[in-house]
Amino acid sequence: MPSKYLNGAYAFFTFCLLAAGIISIVFSFVWRKTDLMINIVFSNADLTAGLVLGIFLLVSVFLAVGGIIQRNHVTIGLVILNWVLIGDSLGIVVIGTFVWYYTLQERNEFHGIWFNLQPSQRINIQDKYSCCGYFNATDGPEFGGKFCQSADFANSLNSTVLSNFCVTPITSFADKSLNDVFTSVYGFMAVVICLFLTSLCVIKVRQEAERFKVIDAKRGGGGFV
Repeated sequence: MPSKYLNGAYAFFTFCLLAAGIISIVFSFVWRKTDLMINIVFSNADLTAGLVLGIFLLVSVFLAVGGIIQRNHVTIGLVILNWVLIGDSLGIVVIGTFVWYYTLQERNEFHGIWFNLQPSQRINIQDKYSCCGYFNATDGPEFGGKFCQSADFANSLNSTVLSNFCVTPITSFADKSLNDVFTSVYGFMAVVICLFLTSLCVIKVRQEAERFKVIDAKRGGGGFV
């Protein structure tokens, strides 16, 4: 690959990694806002993990810039970058896989969360989604809201209509949110891998260029053919 195209690819993937780091950090802050459904789906620990990942990605960007601007015979910066990218990839795999695994057991996970909510929070969700209780009308309903007003009303709901109970809207919201997250995180992995491979190519090209310079110098500096 010509050097200019290789450098262009390196710059492109470095920019993509910068974007990935910024996205991870921004959303780790934005999702800390007071929003009941988002707060249910993403805990502070989850958001902190996203923040740490974003910081590591930005550190990798600085290393990428520092490594590429060094003189050709100095490749230690690129070597360090590659080791850091390996660490990034491990972090991405752990976080992405954790989120993906969580999506496999959403109904049971959020069942426990439902019972840990304050009564006012359960009423808020029931009014928002016009549902009563979690799995059914007797599974932790909270009476007194605009929709689920009493036990008689809850018992009158058609048990075959899943949207009458809060498990359906809660897990639908969570599933979409979590799928978006682990898809994005795994997308970061593609960027990390591409930058890693491009960095290896840059190291190889620079080593070859230095080798030819040494050979040329031994031949008297007339140009190696």
